[in-house]
Amino acid sequence: MEAGGLLDSFIYGACVVFTLGMFSAGLSDLRHMRMTRSVDNVQFLPFLTTEVNNLGWLSYGALKGDGILIVVNAVGAALQTLYILAYLHYCPRKRVVLLQTATLLGVLLLGYGYFWLLVPDPEGRLQQLGLFCSVFTISMYLSPLADLAKVVQTKSTQCLSYPLTIATLLTSASWCLYGFQLRDPYIMVSNFPGIITSFIRFWLFWKYPQEQDRNYRLLQT
Repeated sequence: MEAGGLLDSFIYGACVVFTLGMFSAGLSDLRHMRMTRSVDNVQFLPFLTTEVNNLGWLSYGALKGDGILIVVNAVGAALQTLYILAYLHYCPRKRVVLLQTATLLGVLLLGYGYFWLLVPDPEGRLQQLGLFCSVFTISMYLSPLADLAKVVQTKSTQCLSYPLTIATLLTSASWCLYGFQLRDPYIMVSNFPGIITSFIRFWLFWKYPQEQDRNYRLLQT
């Protein structure tokens, strides 16, 4: 196999493995909900926003004929649907969750209606859908900045996950390389903030070690 083909295969494989690994992180929340039969300490909004992100990129991949995007986001959307259904099952305040889910479905239907009915040109549809997916993914990567500001204020990284930070870095970097290989700016640019925020988290882990946080709490008690 030529060097270029080997590199492409490595990048494609990395995108699939790292992304599915990150999506599978929700399985720990699913296990927690099943064992405790509650949704304590489980956030619903990340499931919902990730579902929108997966369905958006799945549509983009289908329109573009990109098998990697289709497979990864189809599996991701199926997993997020499983997490959402489990949350609905165990959540005591079902009305609020159902309202949020119904709002999501309404937005998706309006979006699909716009892209498939009001944008007849396939190329224009692809560009507008790619722009939407890119902006939405960037907003997801930037949304935890409030948590990072809280870390600086409290000088504690207890609210951050080191394994998730590594997974985010590897996933973002692999998709950036994938977008670069395909000369697709929507894929490449949308994942670059994930690399930046991951390095910010690594710096915070270095500046405020979690072992130091534990020792500080012990001294306080």
